[in-house]
Amino acid sequence: MILKTISITVCLLLCSMVSMAGVWQYVDPRIGSEGVGRTFPGPSMPFGMCKPGPDCTVKPNAGWAKMPEVVTGFSQTHVSGTGGGQKYGNILIQPGVTPQKRTNEEFALGYYATTFENGIRTEITTSERCAFYRIHYPTNGSLLIDATHYLGKNPIPDQREQQQFIGGEIEVVSNHEVRGYTRVRGGWNNGDAYTVYFCLVTDKAFKQASENTIAFTDTLLNIKIGLSYVSEQQAKRNIPDNNFDTQLSTLRNCWEQLLSRIQIKGTEADKRMFYTALYHTMIMPVDKSGENPKWTERPYYDDYYAIWDTYRSSSPLITLIDPKREANIVNALLNIYKREGYMPDARSGDCNGRTQGGSNAEVVIADAFAKGVEGIDYNYALQAMLKDAEVDPGADHEKHGRGGLHEYLKYGYLPYGIDRAGTRTIEYAYNDYCIALVAKGLGRMDVYDRYLKQSQNWKNLWRADYEWDDVKGYIMPKDANGQWLDSVPWGKSKVYHPLIPYTPITKVAPWYLPWWSTFFYEALSAEYSLSIPHDVPGLIEACGGAATFRKRLDMFFDRKRYNVGNEPSFLTPCLYHWIGRPDLTSDRVRQIISENYNDKPDGLPGNDDSGAMSSWLAFHMMGLYPNAGQSYYLLHAPLIPEWTLQLSNGKTLHGVLKGKGTHFEKVTLNGQLLEDARLEHADLMQGGELVFYVSKKRVEGENKVFPSKKQSVSKAETTSFQVGNNLKATLTPCGNINFTLNQQHRAWPLAYAWQADTLIFTCKEATYKIPRTVVENGNGFCWEMPSADGAIYESKGTFAFISQKALKTLQEKGYFIYDGITWRKTASTNDTIKVRADIDLTEMCISLKHNLPLVLEMRNNPLGINWRME
Repeated sequence: MILKTISITVCLLLCSMVSMAGVWQYVDPRIGSEGVGRTFPGPSMPFGMCKPGPDCTVKPNAGWAKMPEVVTGFSQTHVSGTGGGQKYGNILIQPGVTPQKRTNEEFALGYYATTFENGIRTEITTSERCAFYRIHYPTNGSLLIDATHYLGKNPIPDQREQQQFIGGEIEVVSNHEVRGYTRVRGGWNNGDAYTVYFCLVTDKAFKQASENTIAFTDTLLNIKIGLSYVSEQQAKRNIPDNNFDTQLSTLRNCWEQLLSRIQIKGTEADKRMFYTALYHTMIMPVDKSGENPKWTERPYYDDYYAIWDTYRSSSPLITLIDPKREANIVNALLNIYKREGYMPDARSGDCNGRTQGGSNAEVVIADAFAKGVEGIDYNYALQAMLKDAEVDPGADHEKHGRGGLHEYLKYGYLPYGIDRAGTRTIEYAYNDYCIALVAKGLGRMDVYDRYLKQSQNWKNLWRADYEWDDVKGYIMPKDANGQWLDSVPWGKSKVYHPLIPYTPITKVAPWYLPWWSTFFYEALSAEYSLSIPHDVPGLIEACGGAATFRKRLDMFFDRKRYNVGNEPSFLTPCLYHWIGRPDLTSDRVRQIISENYNDKPDGLPGNDDSGAMSSWLAFHMMGLYPNAGQSYYLLHAPLIPEWTLQLSNGKTLHGVLKGKGTHFEKVTLNGQLLEDARLEHADLMQGGELVFYVSKKRVEGENKVFPSKKQSVSKAETTSFQVGNNLKATLTPCGNINFTLNQQHRAWPLAYAWQADTLIFTCKEATYKIPRTVVENGNGFCWEMPSADGAIYESKGTFAFISQKALKTLQEKGYFIYDGITWRKTASTNDTIKVRADIDLTEMCISLKHNLPLVLEMRNNPLGINWRME
């Protein structure tokens, strides 16, 4: 018994030590909180609705400001990393009632504490929907409860992007409980009114001292403030039973489970930067499932703030770490479309808006589709995407949809004079490309052909003969008559109409005109002219070829045109990949990070924008970067020596840096050279080892390891697509197929992958080469059997699956014809459809959840060929 007790004690101690040594300890909420980062430094659960923290006056977007600014109080709702007008800052409490200055502060993951000059000390942690406070008073305490407080107060009513108070109420229910609500409208997204209900409970009895002040005789007070957007009763139900310390431990365990899915080696500063970047990526959007006052569909997420910022790197990073979460985020977009008619590009306070550029939910969906994220109805998603692309939102163009869609479809571009015409044209073209990819993967070739063509609309604003800064060819303004504009109006004054020359660095925005109404939003032509993520080969050709493009990129960076703090330039350092020089990508990325990022409070170079800046950093520290909406990652030398990614399928991918120096030489996957320094997501998901080789010697001239003929992606390659797999993917196992051949049982492995426009399907030792036209439009099976080892079949029919056309017909009509036989639906679930042949009653079970419509089971076949997949 004594030995057993000792063993249990030692075990618990070791578990405690492991918990204490978790990677969560490297998260430093101060990083990005000062300067331009504007990150929220208070406690938050992953994607948590409740974000309690100090409001240092009503001006800061995240509430907090550094000392010696006074603390007005502690409110329960905040955003992180945002620019523009303020949002939230609701339900404020203030120990000691009046604004106070701080003498010190403490920051850690899930924990904030400060001591005021009057001696009151406040500690804060949180659950998903409830704030926890532990307040230490030097003597008897008092507490202000302010339901009228919000960030961005302005004495002038109805200012753009400013919140406005509508009403509120506080009710003392007992000597341990206060309930109420606040109702506010406006803010950054100019949204409709939202209501935050609260229920405040204390562990010590209090007396009501005034209308909004309560008093205590104790010096230590624990408070919980449950929040809800539905009702006060639900706010109370959102209060957990945990005490302060238990909740803090729960919070850190939740974060540890997510953060530890990527283990890294490096310096202490490396770890602080990396894990804080992951943390910032998973604060927003906010999971408000069950907290939507308008409708009840789940999941529901709010505070997409904004997809324009996050689609490039934040969404792909969440997909890597937690694909089920990403599926929920996408499904929430589809639920918003279902109820409100459009998916948002931005949303806050349960209201769509503001759409900054394109309808970029399309990119988020295409990215999930390309990477095989399960649990999403992609046919319904395509319907939502087409609504964006085909129905002009009219006066609601700031809320959702595509403003100027009529002109875009009429001219193939947005003429100058329509707000953000340059930004919208470029982004609509990429959105169209993403629609084309999803449509092709679903077998909708009519949609694919149309939108692939529209994705070339960026060329309609490409002025090939325009030369500036020793570079020729830019995205430039054009009027509705097709005339290029060398000069444009300066602002929108009704009495003064000056013209100014338009150049690639012209902002066209006097002091009274916001970015909102300029030709490019938050960027310049010099930047957007390199932001064509779906057609980089076409961009290189437009710029005059690889050599000219290399020169242009070098000058772009050397002449400080690159804006590290702005999302349209996120992919630009990686463009060297397309001319066969990922080593130059690597050098640029290392320079950008070393000059602009650090582990200090001002360690972010721009508004973090819900984790956009942070996710960009995290990817590049690992030496890979996604081209959002597409299925591959671009590889370069990592900034950390080693990392291990725990994949959602149970496999691991191990990245390691070998060699001395910083210059990228080559990269291998499981010993095989990746000649183009790219990694398909399907290959990544198979796990293994990525080895990045570096040296001290910089490559001069052409890089022989990464020849440009291998690196330049052809137009055919960029438009070939299959969900979960792509051109350079290794064979993806589907499991085993158990054949019964004339009562003889055989179990053989089954796998497939695309090579250009051919599907390579292997069974046992046989290979079936199936053209894409057959995969999409075939009308029968290939009956060549895999019993002949080494056989290669040029298939004219599908093998162990039906064509996309056949599946579409079955779903629409309830039957399809294959091999001249009519097959009729007999039953269905969310995952399968069962069919029976009219002629001989052979039965099939067809999968709806795999990348191909696999025939999971064939039985009662009079030919004696039956099978079942496992």
